[in-house]
Amino acid sequence: MPIGAYLGGRKFDAETRRLMGIAFEMAVVALQHNNVVADAVRDVLALRIIEVAKAGERDPERLCELALQALQPAPRVLIRDPDLPPA
Repeated sequence: MPIGAYLGGRKFDAETRRLMGIAFEMAVVALQHNNVVADAVRDVLALRIIEVAKAGERDPERLCELALQALQPAPRVLIRDPDLPPA
């Protein structure tokens, strides 16, 4: 499915749509295992590319990179009770 299906009425010029489409395809190819990428993963990729493009990014490689980063788990944060002595 091309990225245009995810735009939901958002307007971008033709060149930006082309660059976003390239980034989307690059991200999908980067994740393909046995030629299958789940629809939910495609949704996350497309929506992140659109979000970053709205902020002004136009480089397809950077759009792709940021979309793939959106799929990475958040780092764990350990919170320690300040009243406990150091370990």
